[in-house]
Amino acid sequence: MREPRWHPEAVQDAEEARMWYAERSPLAARGFLLALREAVAAVAAAPDRWPLGKRGCRRYLFPARYPYTLVYWLSPDIEIVAVAHQKRRPSYWAHR
Repeated sequence: MREPRWHPEAVQDAEEARMWYAERSPLAARGFLLALREAVAAVAAAPDRWPLGKRGCRRYLFPARYPYTLVYWLSPDIEIVAVAHQKRRPSYWAHR
């Protein structure tokens, strides 16, 4: 299993999402972090498993409770480029 690298703006995405949930419910914030950890572990274990999307990226969809997508490149390392909300600003991360 390879350890993914994080783009600094992807770290910011994740922190902003965690803070949004924390303002509403500490339990929801913990659940979001758990879903994020599971997403990263799943991608690290089998990076080719998730479908290829726009701009050569791959996308892991979080469970329905959290409307986020883990967007990453394989080059040959795994680089997480965004923790993107599924309903906001599509492909805002493309410049990364």
